[in-house]
Amino acid sequence: MTSHTRIKFPAGFWEGLRQLGIAPHEVARKAGLPLTIINEPVVNSSQYFLIWQAYSDIIGDTAKGIIKLTTGFETVHFPPTVLAAYHARDYRDALTRMARYKHLCPPESLLITEEGDECTIELEWLYIEQQGPSMLVGITLAFLLELGRRGTGQPLTAKSVEFSHFMGDVQSLEAYFGCQVQIGGNRNKLTLHRSDLQLPFVSYNAELLEILTPVLDQSVDDQQPSHSIIGRVKWIMKRSLVGGRSNIQTVAAELGMSNRTLQRRLHNEKTSFKNLLTQVRQELAREYLADPSLDIREVAFLIGYEDQNSFYRAFKLWEGDTPSNWRTEHSRCKFDKLTLF
Repeated sequence: MTSHTRIKFPAGFWEGLRQLGIAPHEVARKAGLPLTIINEPVVNSSQYFLIWQAYSDIIGDTAKGIIKLTTGFETVHFPPTVLAAYHARDYRDALTRMARYKHLCPPESLLITEEGDECTIELEWLYIEQQGPSMLVGITLAFLLELGRRGTGQPLTAKSVEFSHFMGDVQSLEAYFGCQVQIGGNRNKLTLHRSDLQLPFVSYNAELLEILTPVLDQSVDDQQPSHSIIGRVKWIMKRSLVGGRSNIQTVAAELGMSNRTLQRRLHNEKTSFKNLLTQVRQELAREYLADPSLDIREVAFLIGYEDQNSFYRAFKLWEGDTPSNWRTEHSRCKFDKLTLF
């Protein structure tokens, strides 16, 4: 991530700190930023992370800071992107909106997957060069559960939680989430009970959504890497392909549309979800095979194949050769080009 990435910083954050007895100027000074940052509606990525780290340092314990800000933040201070989720029809609709409108506030993004009796929400960084502070990770996932509790009016619990970094008092976090919290994992992931997603929101407000949704959707569309539906679908596929998670339900949900709507729009572009998935897999397979540090089994997994034999058959159809032969041949071609200079 570059320091030039622009991030909308909600003014309600500073009011939330005041409610916790923390003066905004204390955070600004701790972060080493000018006090004028408190009134800035937009910050860059470096400032964004410094603010969150400063809050964490002032609180002292990450877990304590997560719980205090998540539970103490009043609904009246929610930014429009969160209001659209809070006033959604049900918990599933709310989470879908959160994932979609997260694109308006990089650098984090949310990947939602439903399978069996579980719904997993994984936090990913759009720019992997720099990951955010533990406090930001924890609050992002904790608020998704808090959103469900406030919206449904019920004391929902998570099924499991996984964090990749130290998060302070784990027992406090387990008491808040109502489940086991794993520290030091490979991912930052919240797993919910899938049956909870159908619970209606008592805060549902159709009239407000009618005002907010078109404006927010247009803003998201304007920020996509491509205005083309094909470009947007392929972009999401590449982010969610590992382990076979790039299905039409996942992509449609992140785009904020139904499976049928997505299928219809792709049909209008004279393609299909299956065709685009094949294109993405082929493009990534060539890219990964060019990296000698990845073995072929890893390449198969990275492009969504759990079965290596299935990958071999697919690659033979794409390139007319096996992955190992293709890698050898293209490595030789690359070497031959280098020897010419």
